[in-house]
Amino acid sequence: MSKPYYSTTLPGASHWSLRLHRGVQLTLTDLNGGANVGMLFYNPEDLLERYNAPDTLKCQHTFKLTRGHCLYSDMGRIFCSITEDTLGWHETVCGTSTAAKVAQRWGGSTYQEARNQRRQNGYDSFLVELAKYGLTAKDMAANVNFFSKVAVDETGNLSLAAGHSQAGARVSLRFEMDTLVIMHNCPHPLSEAGDYPHTPIGCELAQAQPVGSDDECMNACAENRRGFENNRLYHFGLS
Repeated sequence: MSKPYYSTTLPGASHWSLRLHRGVQLTLTDLNGGANVGMLFYNPEDLLERYNAPDTLKCQHTFKLTRGHCLYSDMGRIFCSITEDTLGWHETVCGTSTAAKVAQRWGGSTYQEARNQRRQNGYDSFLVELAKYGLTAKDMAANVNFFSKVAVDETGNLSLAAGHSQAGARVSLRFEMDTLVIMHNCPHPLSEAGDYPHTPIGCELAQAQPVGSDDECMNACAENRRGFENNRLYHFGLS
């Protein structure tokens, strides 16, 4: 992995957004264990193009995300690829927590009352960051939940796998096109933690290694090769 040229810590129950250029690598680290990082992706040159969870899963014949998988836009292009992953499972089907869910589980709180210990929710966190780019609730798509794993019982009910992410767990994303990244580290919507999990996340930005002909993500399936070709055509049109 390249030496980071920027690193920061996102405190628990926080949100952040930034525009990342093609060829940048973002590495997320669960510093204390039990993290959940909700994330959305948009094309900063055309904000109508955004992350598409169904296409991401069905074209790679998977229910989970891990190393070798790509995250697709609704235009068939690839926002980013997962190049490193110590967990083996990140989910993108359960959505994000809401104020009502958080209040029901842990009780409500305001920033004026709790300051940095506020029990923030993922939905409102996304809205705050989206508003910075002129986006609203209608622009919110299904999100990724990094560091979270869900299990399905015989009747189809989903539950969050407890203890899935331990302290030090890492996942690296290599961005294949310029991308607006919207993120938060609020609890997973299925979390049953006894106390609200204020879990900090380490974020590192570095220059990614070039994509070679033997790239694991590109060659994982035929659809990924087509996705990379779609990106190549898109960038040719921009040059």
